[in-house]
Amino acid sequence: MEEFDMKVTGIIAEYNPFHRGHAYHIEQAKKLTGADAVVVVMSGDFTQRGTPAIMDKYARARMALMNGADVVIELPSCYACASAEYFADGAVALLDSLGIVDTLCFGSECGSIDMLRPIAQVLVDEPEAYKKTLKAELAIGRSYPTARNTALVHCMPEFAANENIIGSPNNILGIEYIKSIIRRGSKIKPVTIQRTGADYHSYRFSNSFSSSLALRQALHTPGSLELIRDQVPSNVYDIMAENYEKTFPVFPRDFSAMLKYKLLVEESRGYSRFVDINEDLSDRILKNLYKSYDYESLCDILKSKNVTYARVSRMLCHILLNLKKSDMYAYRNNGTVFYARVLGFREDIGGLGVMKALHQYTSIPIITKVSDGKELATDLAQRQFHHDILAAHIYESIIADKYQTEMQNEYTRSIIKL
Repeated sequence: MEEFDMKVTGIIAEYNPFHRGHAYHIEQAKKLTGADAVVVVMSGDFTQRGTPAIMDKYARARMALMNGADVVIELPSCYACASAEYFADGAVALLDSLGIVDTLCFGSECGSIDMLRPIAQVLVDEPEAYKKTLKAELAIGRSYPTARNTALVHCMPEFAANENIIGSPNNILGIEYIKSIIRRGSKIKPVTIQRTGADYHSYRFSNSFSSSLALRQALHTPGSLELIRDQVPSNVYDIMAENYEKTFPVFPRDFSAMLKYKLLVEESRGYSRFVDINEDLSDRILKNLYKSYDYESLCDILKSKNVTYARVSRMLCHILLNLKKSDMYAYRNNGTVFYARVLGFREDIGGLGVMKALHQYTSIPIITKVSDGKELATDLAQRQFHHDILAAHIYESIIADKYQTEMQNEYTRSIIKL
């Protein structure tokens, strides 16, 4: 086997949508790690908050490739719309399976691996004091994130004065990445860049880097594309302008009728067999089933003191995409990921070098044509891949209905080459 001498860094992303901060991250990841190439594992058409991406995965992959990424690989949908722990573990498992990734570079509010690693280690080890405090906090009705943070502070009093380290969204994901690396015994080295610009949850534009949330919020107003021109790279804006009000933007409310249909179809059996849903949450959905709501207002109806809006949104997404607990259990206990679906690559030394190496070093099948997925060897791999196809077709059917365009068939889509 030919020796592979390129340095490759991995990035895990959603690019929902791609903005100047993302381009900066790719640029800095290469500089910080000395990488010859960047491989991005990117969510497909649904995201970690349990919502559809504002723009389809092919457009977002193209944007990444035009702004420094060398190869973009799709994160299987069962992990893309999962909790932070499962999202991170699915993505790290995929990067690790490639066999060529040296580092994982992610943004964080604290900007320090030395601050995040001890927290990740506690969460991996789960000492008795941690488990006892977590159980007590959950018993009095705390949400899981709040209970976990309290338990961590109890075990690590040095963080009590700066609890936002374990409460900030990018830090949380970073901790989950490190947890997965530790548990897997992976040789991938975690590296972090301090997040700059607007806060993750900010609705306001920033003079440096605005959040994806701010861009999505601005796009809710019809004819508002011009408002975000200065917040995204010019080549990204060109793609947006080309597709504006033809295939994009897409919002959660666009899926309301389809979600209502799926909830009605599953009514007689309840919803507790779907990922993230227990009997209490299933009963809560049933009690509110015949109220007037759209996707987002149903999330508001169902959330509670101990069940966050994001968890409700994810569980509704799992119902919509037919993701069951039995599927997730089987995936996570039998290899996690079973293929690497390449959405696109650059036809230069970086992209071509990585693509050649993938076929030599990767421990899972590489899919460059969707039809190749039919040849996956195991039932689990076929099932996981089918979920990706179903998610894409659900998304594309909504675009076709919203914008009165011809629905795209996932099996005829071509890999992106730049």
